[in-house]
Amino acid sequence: MSVDQKSFGKVAVLFGGRSGERAVSLKSGAAVLAALQRQGLDAHAFDPANQPLSDLKAFDRAFIALHGRYGEDGTIQGALELMDIPYTGSGVMASALGMDKWRTKLLWTAAGVTTPNYVLMDDSTHAENVVTALGLPLFIKPANEGSSIGVSKVKQAGDVMAAYALAKQSDPLVIAEQFVGGGEYTVGILGETALPIVRIVPKNEYYDYEAKYLRDDTAYLCPCGLAAEQEKQIQADALQAFKVLGCQGWGRVDFLMDAAGKHYFLEVNTSPGMTDHSLVPMAAKAAGLDFEALVIRILQQTLSTDARSA
Repeated sequence: MSVDQKSFGKVAVLFGGRSGERAVSLKSGAAVLAALQRQGLDAHAFDPANQPLSDLKAFDRAFIALHGRYGEDGTIQGALELMDIPYTGSGVMASALGMDKWRTKLLWTAAGVTTPNYVLMDDSTHAENVVTALGLPLFIKPANEGSSIGVSKVKQAGDVMAAYALAKQSDPLVIAEQFVGGGEYTVGILGETALPIVRIVPKNEYYDYEAKYLRDDTAYLCPCGLAAEQEKQIQADALQAFKVLGCQGWGRVDFLMDAAGKHYFLEVNTSPGMTDHSLVPMAAKAAGLDFEALVIRILQQTLSTDARSA
């Protein structure tokens, strides 16, 4: 891909931050920064946990490789808009919604997007009511957290409230979610295109933090094994689910499949991982884009948009 390095000006690669996903973000950002610098761009590391945001005024645009709170939830996007600095990925509203699994479900349900059933939990919730509503096993997770932090797979009713307490340590908003056991998949989004679907086959009970970032035995299948027509339909549905939240630029939509082959959308990632274990680079490679081309394609989106209000 031919790149006019000067067109980008001085680029801040935002990574690190102060969320529970800092360690993953450091890896993502380092990979993005190295890829941009290899292509001759004037790209620099910027860690909002250690540098004042006012220093960003020295940059022409920002590549956001932050994950979780203060980076993927609309807060850094709002700061960049106030400084009129174009940035990668979704705007303020979509980033905030994508971070919030409960409000994502509310919008998806209203728009007819299929998502697993759930119960919103609080301190007065009775475990038996959760089990009656969702069955066993089920998942309990913080609504505003990523990388499977604080998530538990619950197999017995007696473990429901302990899993709730664990999730509440990460976020006061906690949901219990229906188990869908026919396979876990993800769809990368790049611009107006849904990338090839990746199937995830963990050796653990489910695709937890360890399986995502620490183990080498998690299998990633691309091609994913679905029939071509089914994959095409799910890609179209994923792009629609992405747009319902107002997302743009790039991202990832995760979904589950039941035993009958019906898909259920789980969540949207508006600033997906870019590590050596990450799924968007894997899908992009299957579509013919290597890592260097992918980061340029993502950054090029900032050339056609000034600061946004969406």
